[in-house]
Amino acid sequence: MTSKPLGKLIAIGGNEDKGTYPNPRTKKKYYLNFFELGILKRVILESGLEDPRIEVITTASMIPEEVARIYISSFTMLNCNNVNIMDIRTPEDARQPEYLERLRQADVVMMSGGNQSRLTEMFGGSEFLQVLKQRYYEQPNFIIAGTSAGAMAMSKTMIKGGSVPDALMKGAVKMGTGLGLIDSVIIDSHFVKRGRFGRIIEAVALHPKLIGIGLGEDTGVLITEGNQLEAIGSNLVVIMDGHKLEHNNAAAAKKGEAISIESMLLHVLVKGNLYDVRQREFYPDLKLRQQAAESIRMTAGQDANATPVSTEVQ
Repeated sequence: MTSKPLGKLIAIGGNEDKGTYPNPRTKKKYYLNFFELGILKRVILESGLEDPRIEVITTASMIPEEVARIYISSFTMLNCNNVNIMDIRTPEDARQPEYLERLRQADVVMMSGGNQSRLTEMFGGSEFLQVLKQRYYEQPNFIIAGTSAGAMAMSKTMIKGGSVPDALMKGAVKMGTGLGLIDSVIIDSHFVKRGRFGRIIEAVALHPKLIGIGLGEDTGVLITEGNQLEAIGSNLVVIMDGHKLEHNNAAAAKKGEAISIESMLLHVLVKGNLYDVRQREFYPDLKLRQQAAESIRMTAGQDANATPVSTEVQ
């Protein structure tokens, strides 16, 4: 595999606008202009194809047939007619040659919401996951999208669940191992509506080297090169950064004790804002991100071309 993935991840916070048209009886403030903000449209655009081959994995859901119908209908509304469903409910299903071959031919893989632990139970350590990762790293514009549980399962360190009211009391947040598509972040979904701020703060306090990403409803992040985040959709993306923590008792606290932390950094992204996970830098837009990258390249070039200072004694 290459050091940087050539494919893209699109992690969605849940309740994404799937292409529904405004209801005349609905108040205007609830309208979403899907063809401007719609995340599923962005998924298609990032594939670089007008009608990509899309495979929807409904494994996380307890109502897979209903979820399948919704996604087929939604993608059809966007003129995508090559949409198939992977109804994988057991590890044995995941090993079927048909599913492996379809995975190798897909342009877009979409993981639905539900229970993220089901995704790790079905695919953890499997050939299916190996093929998925290989395609993500080696195939330009290969898209892995996930909503809600499908987004949370993307990271190596995964939030399995936990009580929101009890967050920041040691043990309230349940952590586990995800699919490992990205190692440097922890992802939480339905972030704004369900008030999961405390949950992501506790998760980052327990793993301060990782970046916490809280995804609001109908909002997501496009992740390129395994590192560059771009906020997409109509709501908020919250970034929690613990690399400058001063006091942090998360590791030492006993179960049920309050967690005490100092200097947690918080960033709030809206559509078009960017965040560099490796550099831990926020950028209001792509132009400023490109200017910063160019400045870094120029500085590196000047340092490389600088005349060495002689240390010879005269």
